[in-house]
Amino acid sequence: WAAWIKKYWCEGYTLFSCRITARANATGKWIITASPAYNTFTVKLNNSSDSGYYWCALEIGTRANPDDRKPPDVSVVSSSVSGHEGGNVSVQCLYSSGYQNKLRQWRRIKDQSCYTVRRTDTSQNSLVQISDDGRRFFTVLMTGLRLTDSGWYFCSAGEALNPVHLTVTENQALSVTKC
Repeated sequence: WAAWIKKYWCEGYTLFSCRITARANATGKWIITASPAYNTFTVKLNNSSDSGYYWCALEIGTRANPDDRKPPDVSVVSSSVSGHEGGNVSVQCLYSSGYQNKLRQWRRIKDQSCYTVRRTDTSQNSLVQISDDGRRFFTVLMTGLRLTDSGWYFCSAGEALNPVHLTVTENQALSVTKC
């Protein structure tokens, strides 16, 4: 993951015919951020109106074998969600075909530790539900939100994960004034 390795994001149904839509260090509707310490890079969409097939790609080879491309392991529809105290929030997580048979989890980062909040194979927390459509897409539903639920979470499939920030705001009481 040296700095000279070019990272990009491309759109297209097949790996070899995809069109480059973003490059690292370029501005536009996509933002690519490298994390060399973890040998990863993150692609963030500024406008959620684009849907389709996408590939993570690295320009590392020669003219005969120029690139290494693969679909993202785990991605989320929105990397930041919010809800009101006592309300509900849902997060949509997508995973690549290599993770179809892996355990899917909703995990939380708190006090510098990572905790499993909910797994697809258990029912330990009734306020958090995971439903999986079987087509590489699962939804996390958190109900009865508390202010203390605010913070960082991860959608995960196997060892692959993607961060999501949750903000819970105080419920404003309605006041009625008689005239």
